[in-house]
Amino acid sequence: MFTEKDHQLLREKGITEKVVMQQIEIFKEGIPYVNLLESATVNNGITSVSEAEKQRLISDYDTKKDSLDVMKFVPASGAATRMFRALFRFVENFNPERDTFNTYINREKAEAMQTFFIGVEKLPFYDEVMQRLRQKDEGFDRLSDDRQKYLFVKEMLSEDGFDYGSFPKGLLPFHKYKTHSATAFEEHLYEAALYNVSNGVAKLHFTISDQHASKFDSEFNRIEDYVEEKSGAAFHISFSFQKKSTDTIAVTPDDKPFRNEDGSLLFRPAGHGALVENLNDQNADIIFIKNIDNVVVYRYKHEMANYKKMLAGILLQCQEKVFAYARMLNEEQVSEEQINEIKDFLHEKLNTLTAPDFYKYTREYQVEHLMEKLNRPIRVCGMVRNEGDPGGGPFWIKDEDGKVSLQIIESAQIDKSSRRQMKILNGATHFNPVDIVCGVKNYKGEKYHLPDFVNPKQAFITSKTKEGKELKALERPGLWNGGMAFWNTVFVEVPLITFNPVKTVNDLLKPAHQVKGEA
Repeated sequence: MFTEKDHQLLREKGITEKVVMQQIEIFKEGIPYVNLLESATVNNGITSVSEAEKQRLISDYDTKKDSLDVMKFVPASGAATRMFRALFRFVENFNPERDTFNTYINREKAEAMQTFFIGVEKLPFYDEVMQRLRQKDEGFDRLSDDRQKYLFVKEMLSEDGFDYGSFPKGLLPFHKYKTHSATAFEEHLYEAALYNVSNGVAKLHFTISDQHASKFDSEFNRIEDYVEEKSGAAFHISFSFQKKSTDTIAVTPDDKPFRNEDGSLLFRPAGHGALVENLNDQNADIIFIKNIDNVVVYRYKHEMANYKKMLAGILLQCQEKVFAYARMLNEEQVSEEQINEIKDFLHEKLNTLTAPDFYKYTREYQVEHLMEKLNRPIRVCGMVRNEGDPGGGPFWIKDEDGKVSLQIIESAQIDKSSRRQMKILNGATHFNPVDIVCGVKNYKGEKYHLPDFVNPKQAFITSKTKEGKELKALERPGLWNGGMAFWNTVFVEVPLITFNPVKTVNDLLKPAHQVKGEA
């Protein structure tokens, strides 16, 4: 099946033929839908924390963090193209010589463009774009309103303009302060300074596209002194790229390796699930995970930081118990009472169920079984009330072996033809804002090998085209979906203020992204 040229490509990428064949088998077999049992709700998979308990958890984290290696991990490789989808369509389809703006809105049902121009002066890049337009054409302000609108969007997006559509999302202006516009990257630094500091240093790791590496370096060099002075923290910033060895082979509709016009095999980046390798390379005691576009203006940051600290406090609380029980199982002759205590802790605090016939096991095997359940990475995930936003959610599922577990599930993993499954999906009370705190070391301080805890059966197959030909692509199990399927999981209710993603440019008009009297 493979030529010498193919083998050379595999060697360059660090992919074995065996892995490629396994991926082709996945295409042939297909990926089974997950089996939802019920949605996780408060007191049934989701913990609700009182204000008094929240303050105690924050205090506990603040007391301990200087003795810990703490890091923030930010997936930041995405370009902003999708953020400006409606604007690209506008430039392509609107002709100010022939159309009026209102005609375009009505014809294309382009409500997003109407919203954009109603709020355009509140956008962080408005003044900069207008200044450029007036420099290019002294008569700009005398042009028709329709012409001005067209040229404004064109200047934002064109290669000889600001070219925002090809920017990494993290380096776009997000917030307009009195003194400057702040990028999402800069806002992550300020936020990290409020909860991610150990001994005066805030560590952040960004996974970025290699083509944008120099831009991120330049941005950090530009803002480092200013942000350190304002925040009072020193920053240790690192970057990594999605590894070529995680790329997956594309296949034709009949599951044969897809070849480019030059005859070479086509490999594709495998989605954010590939970042489990990047996460695995980090060696911190506590790792916060948050997406690049989920930031707020400064006045909301302290409230945001307190919820991060609360989640970290819960993680430390869980780890303390897990580590004590693991030592007990490893070093001592445990009693029946202690075995029951550990079993109850797994069920009630870590949402991890033991085997149905657990009590039929010998004492030795009970200890081994409990140790296997305890000896896993732990994730504490904030969950917000469902208000119709897209994204995965918390569910109880049952796998093909009959094992029940608590998971974050995407709608693409669910059989839409099943009324029962859709009823569970549509009845979900919470969704996943990607607000995660991870513990990736065992009770001996040894780091887990995170790829060992991925469920490969939760991958995704999608349909794409290349050079006019149809193909099937394989995405690895999502980083916080199947990529963490075999972690111990705690879901905690957090308020909607913690979730402020910028999926479209109009999201920058929402209150969490609007500055009022801030420097």
